[in-house]
Amino acid sequence: MKGQAIAIALVIGAGVAMYVMYLSNFESLVRTQQAYYDAQRFADVFASVKRAPARLEARIRELPGVARVETRVVADVTLDVPGLDEPASGRLISIAAHERPALNDVFLRRGRWIEAGRPDEVVASETFVNAHRFVPGDRVAAIVNGRRRELTIVGVALSPEYIYSIRPGELIPDDRRFGIFWMERRALASAFDMEGGFNDVALALVPGAVEQEVIGRLDELLAPYGGVGAMPRARQISHWMLDQELAQLQSFGFMIPLIFLAVAAFVLNVAITRALALQRQQIAALKALGYGNRELAWHFLKWALAIGLVGVVLGTLAGGWLGAGMIDLYNQYYRFPVLLYQLSVPVVLGAVVMSLAAALAGAAVAVRRAVRIPPAEAMRPEAPARYRPSSAERMLAGRRLTNATRMVLRNVERQPWRAAASVVGIAFGGAILLVGFVFIDAMELLIDTQFQVVERQDVTLTFVEPRSARAIHEIAALPGVLHVEPVRAVAARVRAGHRHRSISIQGVPADATLRRVVDLDGRVHDVPIEGLTLSSTLARVLDVGPGESVRVEVLEGRRPVLDLPVASLVDDAMGVGAYMALENLWRLVREDRTLSGATLLVDPAAADALNRRFKTLPAVAGVAVKRAALESFRDVMAQNMNLMIFMNVVFAGIIAGGVVYNAARISLSERSRELASLRVLGFTRAEISLVLLGELALLTAVALPIGAGIGWALAVAIVTSVESEVFRFPLVMTPQALAWSSLCVIGAAALSGLAVRRRLDHLDLVAVLKERE
Repeated sequence: MKGQAIAIALVIGAGVAMYVMYLSNFESLVRTQQAYYDAQRFADVFASVKRAPARLEARIRELPGVARVETRVVADVTLDVPGLDEPASGRLISIAAHERPALNDVFLRRGRWIEAGRPDEVVASETFVNAHRFVPGDRVAAIVNGRRRELTIVGVALSPEYIYSIRPGELIPDDRRFGIFWMERRALASAFDMEGGFNDVALALVPGAVEQEVIGRLDELLAPYGGVGAMPRARQISHWMLDQELAQLQSFGFMIPLIFLAVAAFVLNVAITRALALQRQQIAALKALGYGNRELAWHFLKWALAIGLVGVVLGTLAGGWLGAGMIDLYNQYYRFPVLLYQLSVPVVLGAVVMSLAAALAGAAVAVRRAVRIPPAEAMRPEAPARYRPSSAERMLAGRRLTNATRMVLRNVERQPWRAAASVVGIAFGGAILLVGFVFIDAMELLIDTQFQVVERQDVTLTFVEPRSARAIHEIAALPGVLHVEPVRAVAARVRAGHRHRSISIQGVPADATLRRVVDLDGRVHDVPIEGLTLSSTLARVLDVGPGESVRVEVLEGRRPVLDLPVASLVDDAMGVGAYMALENLWRLVREDRTLSGATLLVDPAAADALNRRFKTLPAVAGVAVKRAALESFRDVMAQNMNLMIFMNVVFAGIIAGGVVYNAARISLSERSRELASLRVLGFTRAEISLVLLGELALLTAVALPIGAGIGWALAVAIVTSVESEVFRFPLVMTPQALAWSSLCVIGAAALSGLAVRRRLDHLDLVAVLKERE
């Protein structure tokens, strides 16, 4: 029983380790996030505007429900970073030289604050500084409103607004190519002709304020000045991404351990059932001597509790170690002043309760059945099994079956529930492994779809201000540019009844070949001439479908309000998008073919020269090079995938190995007399091993397809639970994923089989045959 108990404890420990790892990280992140937000006064509402006068700040402060207001100047610029071939993107945010911001305060990590009268001093984001190994005093060139300026880094800082710092339109942080810079307000306002005004505002609300009412009133105030719609903290991209991660951690922290503990309960039930069957006569004797059912039940339940406690100890230690490693991974992507791993008492107590409950649940049925047998009946040996041809033998009557094969088939049919429990346990091991490989395939498909099918351009340019159609010809004339397509995105609020979302409507050229509308399966969708194409996620949020109408409030230019039909839906991978034929978009917003950017196909031989040229274009606010974005994406994903593969292999191997080893040990203890008899009759070790291990091989073979089905169902459930407005995973199960998961399960089963085979080789024939039947 010792080996079986260790195997069951390991399965419980694996579940506890997952529980502790996920939930302790969840708690650490939530605690750190809340403390950081409070210390740096993170805002509740954010809004951008084209240009509002400074006097408007007083009217915003008087809005009911508003506690504090912070107005700023914010501008995106192109950076020329020493040592970086392609242009980078920067965001300049104004701060005062003599006081800290009322909201969204900056945490100064090192260096010093900016000084008044030094317009080129900046405090830079830590991620950008570390990625380039800058130190205070280093300089970065920026194209500020058409003029090249050398910005001097005097401090290194963090901000609650950029805990997860990504460039607009991207999913993964690229610290080398995107940086945040805090600059003196007077200098920044002067550079962008914003003296006496602001283009960004953040609000803190009083407790009990109705967020949507404040946002509605703020939008009314900002609309005449080019407001593009305020958003609550829940929609702020950094907070949004962190919240999504927290939701996933919490979901995984309960879902995955439950699978492990359910398997452990299965295995424990089978093991204790067999152990009690072997002690049937001893139990009867104790009952005859006066021991009650409760005393006997408690005696055997203590076995289960002891196994559960060993699992808790092992799992808590492993979970703590893995959790500390996982928090280091979070430190790479989520920037807090201090993010320390902490394993709390409630998490440990939760692990103890869950594992002991699973152990008791697994043992209770077996113990109850064993102790309720009357002593007179229990003192009799169990009725011998009926040995007869199995159903499989009858089905294969026309084929010659070896004696070993017949014994395997008959034993499986004689113990159907035990065989089913083993199959289910092994299947769950394969399922967990398959889920990991399915997600890796899904990520590869997402990358391939996004970077090869959706975005076929090499470079994407974003203009500081919408430009006329002539800009296309000017860009096309640059040396090395092979093809150019226009980009026009219009900020709008889309309404359907009381539901609404602030989004960007993308204009799609009729003959677009570079950036296209593509669904999760890689199919290109043609955008109709009239009406809108909505992403399926946005359609669900608005509760509309094709043929219905939505109200579109354009938030820029002449700000028309339009009722437009939903022409079609597309199940795309990222964001909540709306698409419209470019010509139709220009007509509806009453524009003369203006552009907000362009997508380019470039000659690789001229890429370096072109990048140098982009660094000098005054009209360009941002340059996204697909090759660099893809490399950064793959670097990040490679780290995560390696960790995911390692953890899945280890934990799935524990499940499969634990189940197979227990099944083999139970069979060995049940059939040791039978196998010893076969040895005495002249069977070789290999032949009796075939009888025992052949059964395990059969159970493993049956479990593999069932595990594939369970794995697919789990993957669908997990993808559905983590699906968000930020991105959706495409699901695909490749033959490679099936093959790798199957091979790992077979490997774990083979190792368990070898361990049992070793015991079989050392079977004491004399001692076994002396045992009373």
